[in-house]
Amino acid sequence: MPRQNYVFTSESVSEGHPDKVCDRISDAVLDAMLAREPNARVGCEAFATTNTVVVGGEIGLSDPAALKQAIGEVEGIVRDCVRDIGYEQERFHWNTLTVHNYLHEQSAHISQGVDRDGAGDQGIMFGYAVDETPELMPAPIHYSHAILRRLAEARKSGAEPALGPDSKSQITLRYENGRPVEVLQMVLSTQHADPGQTSNDIRAIVEPHIRAVVPADWLTPRTGWWVNPTGTFVIGGPDSDAGLTGRKIIVDTYGGAALHGGGAFSGKDPTKVDRSAAYAARYLAKNVVAAGLARRCTIQLSYAIGVARPLSIYADLHGTGAVDETEIERAVARVMDLSPRGIQEHLELRRPIYSRTAAYGHFGRPPEPDGAFSWERTDLGEALKAAI
Repeated sequence: MPRQNYVFTSESVSEGHPDKVCDRISDAVLDAMLAREPNARVGCEAFATTNTVVVGGEIGLSDPAALKQAIGEVEGIVRDCVRDIGYEQERFHWNTLTVHNYLHEQSAHISQGVDRDGAGDQGIMFGYAVDETPELMPAPIHYSHAILRRLAEARKSGAEPALGPDSKSQITLRYENGRPVEVLQMVLSTQHADPGQTSNDIRAIVEPHIRAVVPADWLTPRTGWWVNPTGTFVIGGPDSDAGLTGRKIIVDTYGGAALHGGGAFSGKDPTKVDRSAAYAARYLAKNVVAAGLARRCTIQLSYAIGVARPLSIYADLHGTGAVDETEIERAVARVMDLSPRGIQEHLELRRPIYSRTAAYGHFGRPPEPDGAFSWERTDLGEALKAAI
């Protein structure tokens, strides 16, 4: 029987966090290649530090001339990302930073397996859903994201010009009878413009935004507030701490409330099951919960490079299921083709939709008209019920 009374903590980081700057660059490169050619192969990594961004990895396009041209456009993509995030610091500025571009053609030894519709690598992927929020996400990570997203919107709109791009949030929630009921600790650190601003000054700016997104009855007199607890935070982003693509995999997924296979998402085209199968597993888990078959669901998928079908499917309903887990395992395989090609087609993943996933989580976001966040749809309920 799962624990019913406990506390749990999750964190999020903003789009200006050094690692998220790199995720954004990697996904922007991916989007640029998919816009050129839907079957583009991309594995793009970025590293950022003071006045410098390094981009490397592999790209596969059918036309060698187009590949050369596309690689030549990467510096502009990097600068556009950094400018949109908002970095115009003396030692990290979109217009003056140095870009090193080491992208090259994809290895033929990798592409041979993918060309046979197989997975782009071996690995295990997990999807998770729980009925703690309308989005069927764990509440601590969901509200950690929501706070930072709202602060970013206020900063970019000009409503809060004192705030900088780099920020982190962390929420500790108390659970009672298995449901979140109270925020015990609220942590928010945000870059700011004026070195004379104190922690109390920053709290006065951010607290109304926090209260606007967190359920009001969860913030109580017992809630501990830790806003910029170290004091001044003027120098932020890659100038204060180096960033790297794929270093925030728990922030990207479920905030530690669920299992993780270890693979990062950003910069990877959907032949790479680290990304596409993790999206499929979330899609299936969310539909299981949305259909009322469980209050909480974990789905695991596993793959081998060059092999077109998953090697295994595992479900765990955590003692909340209306049916047996083996029925779920059989049903998900019946309602969705879980080959890499099948996932890409079902979720329409060969589109330039990935830059917007690079911050504030890949899950728990509403599906968008152009196909972004298609894995958040809840359109499989009836098919799942019929398959059981």
